[in-house]
Amino acid sequence: MNISPMKNTLALLLLFTCVATAATSVAAKGKAGKQPINTDSEPYLKGEGFVSLFDGKTLDGWVTRQGTMKFEAIDGEIVGTCSKGPSTFLCTEKDYTDFVFTCEFKWAVDGNSGVQVRSRTRKGKDVEIVFGPQVEMEDLAKKGRGWSGGIYGQACGGWFYPLKSPEHRPLKDIIDRSGWNRMTVKVQGNVFKTWINGQPAANWIDEENEYPNGFIGLQVHGGKQGTIHWRNLSIKEL
Repeated sequence: MNISPMKNTLALLLLFTCVATAATSVAAKGKAGKQPINTDSEPYLKGEGFVSLFDGKTLDGWVTRQGTMKFEAIDGEIVGTCSKGPSTFLCTEKDYTDFVFTCEFKWAVDGNSGVQVRSRTRKGKDVEIVFGPQVEMEDLAKKGRGWSGGIYGQACGGWFYPLKSPEHRPLKDIIDRSGWNRMTVKVQGNVFKTWINGQPAANWIDEENEYPNGFIGLQVHGGKQGTIHWRNLSIKEL
């Protein structure tokens, strides 16, 4: 059977297009499956420029959003009490863009919590919904899970940066499940990096620049009974 030059050319073009599309698809999947790893040392936390976000006595400069759970200032700590109902967030009144944030946290409940960064609110059915990147505080609900330091999209799509790479395994062993732990977050441009007790954790890139600025928020998760504690909260704007 004779094949005209025109048909032959069209067939070759179709074949090339299919191969190129398949290659692009494979490349995209490979890129999506590979996490950029945080290899940076934890930022120096005692230098100039750090400002305390908590005076140890009051919640001045903070506002409660979304739920009705209680936050209190007690003996130099911010204490959030978990109960039934929607998650509640204690949020800074001020928005931040580029910064290094650090705090110490402790669980007195078998549950989940986190710190919102560059977050905002949107209208929900009955309340304003807090959404945005959340640095996870989660190691008690299932011991050894090692989620603390990962970045979750609170009310906006689920995990942005789960701690699933081999480089993240040391994070499972450095959490003090009965004492205080230090969280450090550096956000600059569209790059979000985290550390837990000095150990590098997340390195998430907000490729669409969807979260350019917003408040810091402390989450008390609904459902469990108990308290979450924070202290030594400070921030340095970059």
